[in-house]
Amino acid sequence: MNHDWQTFLEQRGAVLVDGGVAHFGNPEAELAAAHTTTHGSTLLCDLSHQGLLLAAGDDAQTFLHGQLTNDVAALTDDNVQRNGYCSPKGRLLATFLMWKAKQGYLLQLPPALLAPIQKRLAMFVLRAKVKFEDVSDQWVTIGVAGPDAEAGIHKYFGQAPAQPMSTWHGDAVRVMRLEGKRFQIIGAPEKMPALWDALSESCVKVGSALWGWLDIQAGIAQVLPATQEAFVPQMANYELTGGVSFKKGCYPGQEIVARTQYRGILKRRMALAHLDGVALPQPGDKDYSAQFADQAAGEIANAAPSPEGGFDLLVVAQIESIQGGELHWKTPDGPVLKLLPLPYSMPE
Repeated sequence: MNHDWQTFLEQRGAVLVDGGVAHFGNPEAELAAAHTTTHGSTLLCDLSHQGLLLAAGDDAQTFLHGQLTNDVAALTDDNVQRNGYCSPKGRLLATFLMWKAKQGYLLQLPPALLAPIQKRLAMFVLRAKVKFEDVSDQWVTIGVAGPDAEAGIHKYFGQAPAQPMSTWHGDAVRVMRLEGKRFQIIGAPEKMPALWDALSESCVKVGSALWGWLDIQAGIAQVLPATQEAFVPQMANYELTGGVSFKKGCYPGQEIVARTQYRGILKRRMALAHLDGVALPQPGDKDYSAQFADQAAGEIANAAPSPEGGFDLLVVAQIESIQGGELHWKTPDGPVLKLLPLPYSMPE
């Protein structure tokens, strides 16, 4: 996180933990505000805890197009896309939000994955004119979500992106419209304090975990160190959330991803679930079902505190066990994971 921005947030009441904003003094009230998002509360969240990897150079587009799961050639100044990076076995090494900027292509991903992904991509550059740089501290990123998010952005900038996954950019600031009533804004550090203060007048300031909860509610999985190489993209519903193109050329693992798509061999899918209790589930925790007895049926991808108490999570599990309607956390007779509907349609 940019040092000046960190100082600014602390002056505005932010409590920082492990490089991210945990809360603004009253985490219970922030959770309550998230619970009422659909009825009137609009949330304002710092997202600068996420890493930013810049790919720049004459061959950046061609190189990334041949490495990633989505159609990088389709990225313009006016859109943003979900994308992924697979191993040769078709297993996701990382998932990220990606967009095109004047400097090159920006990949937003968890900071713990930035250095290893940067190193791995650089291994395959060979003679291509492309360089990778960690630019996380050069930019400030915030998120706005809720019924008045668009109105607040329009009031400040005079306009806002109209369609999901579209983007508008101005003087050192870019506004991206994500799924649902969510916007992400990235800008130069000197541009963002005035915007933050303006949005704070009509928004509830919340910690970064609540943005993770919104991702979970949207059914958007994020690969973390504990789940690297655990899923082919379809297991994490990544093709359903716009992160995979089946019309582009080859990339690492493409043959396996395509075979999974067209030969009907997918055995696991991702589901949205709720868990009561006070212990936060961790990515990589196993889940069980009656259909598979003592054998794990799958594992947790992401989890976050729920405004209703307990935790909401994305869990990847055997399709048969999801259809059975009941999963258990950690052990075959562990706490029940109550399955919830996802916001998008699942294939038959």
